[in-house]
Amino acid sequence: MRNQQTLAAAVTCSGIGLHSGQPVTMMLRPAPPNTGVVFVNKGDAITSLLASIEHCVPTELCTAIDGNGFQVRTIEHILSALAGLEIDNVYIDVMGSEVPVMDGSAAPFVHLIQSVGVIAQERRQPFLKITAPIEVSEGARRVRIEPSVTPRITYTIHYDHPLIKTQTYTHDCSPHSFEKQIAAARTFGFLHEVQALWARGLGQGGTLDNTVVLSKDGVMNQAGLRFLNEFVRHKILDLIGDFSLLGMSFIGHIIAERSGHALHTRLVRQILEQPEKWVLLNMEPLAEETRPVAHIPRRQSSPVALQAS
Repeated sequence: MRNQQTLAAAVTCSGIGLHSGQPVTMMLRPAPPNTGVVFVNKGDAITSLLASIEHCVPTELCTAIDGNGFQVRTIEHILSALAGLEIDNVYIDVMGSEVPVMDGSAAPFVHLIQSVGVIAQERRQPFLKITAPIEVSEGARRVRIEPSVTPRITYTIHYDHPLIKTQTYTHDCSPHSFEKQIAAARTFGFLHEVQALWARGLGQGGTLDNTVVLSKDGVMNQAGLRFLNEFVRHKILDLIGDFSLLGMSFIGHIIAERSGHALHTRLVRQILEQPEKWVLLNMEPLAEETRPVAHIPRRQSSPVALQAS
């Protein structure tokens, strides 16, 4: 159990959107306790939007939220960095409709956060502890969460490619493990799919600088892979970002097979719809802090073919 955390100071980065290919500037700013992760549109009309499952909308190949007159896409990597480092409250100012892809992983965001530091706040961080299994599936694809004494993720992927085949990895969630074992895993894609993605206006910002590109029998990136199983580690990175839309930390074991953004967020919705299968821990002993489940999250309001981020 711990207190909520935020950044010690503001920090800025710039890059391009993975799918739009457009320039993006983003600033992370400290936020008060119980704020959550709030995206702020710094366009013509300044509006804000909480990163929560209630604002999550269906998109192809990324995670997006929509509401209050604006949408922001490809949010899973910055959300993963924040959740992985246990940062609960932050404002994210975005000049554009997409988070910058950086190098295709969460590592640049981790380094940005570490450059300014993290501070504890004088409010407890609630934990949702799973007491009975919850699962969603679609054919051979599935993701479930079951009781565990610690937060843990086991992910299995299957691809008909000689460098991937079947990969399974288990991540015991902690800031140190996230930084060392998950954050640097990059998004990946298959070159033969590129023309179909271009036709749909996707993948316009994907290059060898921000994506692991797979030809029929190898990797096109000159530097090769960062981990032999970088592909499944990136899937865990995505899941951590998607699962942060729950709005609080969790205690349970997530087991995913052939899953992706849509199933990740479906599981989050199912958890909130089945309150009999979990309990809340470390809540503040105040009536306003024990609001019903409907209010969780507890906050104020050369291009390449890409797999699901």
